[in-house]
Amino acid sequence: QVQLAESGGGLVLAGGSLRLSCAISGITSSNYAAGWFRQAPGREREFVAAISWGNRTYYTDSAKGRFTISRDNARNTLNLQMNSLKPEDTAVYFCAADPIGRTQAMGVMPRVAYAYWGQGTQVTVSS
Repeated sequence: QVQLAESGGGLVLAGGSLRLSCAISGITSSNYAAGWFRQAPGREREFVAAISWGNRTYYTDSAKGRFTISRDNARNTLNLQMNSLKPEDTAVYFCAADPIGRTQAMGVMPRVAYAYWGQGTQVTVSS
């Protein structure tokens, strides 16, 4: 089975940094798109960052310049380096994978493009 597991969340002061990791297993494709989404209480799950099958990166405006998405194929991990964190970054962060290839037609932002999801890791940024 395909499994995704996020780690690295926690409590951090505004201006601090966190590095989230997503361990991915069970995907036979050697390359595929993957992304990070977040969901704050009472809000929709929103796109944060993605990396395409060709390693092109994409970011939501609020993440640009602060967050960096990367992939470590050797370790089958997806990472999200988050710097200069703000209280509004507080949310549960989810990683997602698209081995089917839906993102190629739909783009990387739609949640429905990703067939597999982790259970999330909490990121809390205090002011």
